Amino acid sequence: MYYPKFIKSKETIGICAPSKGVGMKLDEYECSIQRLMKKYQIKETASVRNSGYRSNTAFVRAKELEALCLDDEARMILCASGGDFMFEILPYIDWDLICRHPKWYMGYSDPTSLLYILTTRYDIASLYGMNAGSFYIEHDYVEKSLKIMEGNLIVQTSFDYFQSQKNYQEEKLIFDQKVIWRHDQKIDVSGRCIGGCLEVIKDLMGTRYDATSSFIEKYKEDGIIWYFDNYGMSAEDVYLTLLQMKYANYFNYTKAVLFGRTCFESNHTGMTYQDALKEALEDIPYIYNCDIGHTSPRMIMINGAIMKLQVDKGQGRIVFECQ
Repeated sequence: MYYPKFIKSKETIGICAPSKGVGMKLDEYECSIQRLMKKYQIKETASVRNSGYRSNTAFVRAKELEALCLDDEARMILCASGGDFMFEILPYIDWDLICRHPKWYMGYSDPTSLLYILTTRYDIASLYGMNAGSFYIEHDYVEKSLKIMEGNLIVQTSFDYFQSQKNYQEEKLIFDQKVIWRHDQKIDVSGRCIGGCLEVIKDLMGTRYDATSSFIEKYKEDGIIWYFDNYGMSAEDVYLTLLQMKYANYFNYTKAVLFGRTCFESNHTGMTYQDALKEALEDIPYIYNCDIGHTSPRMIMINGAIMKLQVDKGQGRIVFECQ
């Protein structure tokens, strides 16, 4: 596993929009940039501030990503936002170029396409947890994210309260629900970390970009710890997706599965998300309602790194080692 050099204070972060631009949430993005500029230089590509569900054509989005890859000043690359259509740009990315100029790439949600492929197919570690427009929030998880971006791999522990589904779209974040990591047993394991947005991973399965099987075979001695961020898949769709992954042998050598909070919960048969995990994963230890994904606060996951995971009495603790 290759670990790029972590960014340092005063160095430059490159920001591109491989999925959606930030035009519809420009105020939040401006606040985020102001916060980042207290420590770093910022360089944006042309499409970052565009509105719409695509920041530009698939080809242009891919070329702007490559431009930052080739830019020696940009020490790290942040995805501007999530979205729905990053999958379109994959054929236009020069993956050999990305590999020749490895850097840390960071995002969450739709940017899973980029991060997951980089780590599983090309053995380059990546960061999941924050988009460039996510740093406006006044909460200590943002400060912890900045520390990890600089290579200070602090211990991350489960938070006290989180933003519930009913408040997800409020302008002001309201942390109104107590954090309880749900699990059936005490867990103390370590393994190679991989995961991302479940909806995106499902789309990648079986394509020419899918190198999951070779990845888990390569790191089977370490064992695998999966994490999943579910935006809005129903409990039934989660169950069937996990079964699909199981049938594809994705869960070989798996030591544990972390499942984040779902923004928009639904079902049509009465199945719960706990049912989905329990029935699909069977004897694999799992934890759900973790501090991962779209609701705040959230932890930073390092794809490709060794995760040490401890869960007991509804609380979790993780720490990463880049080795």
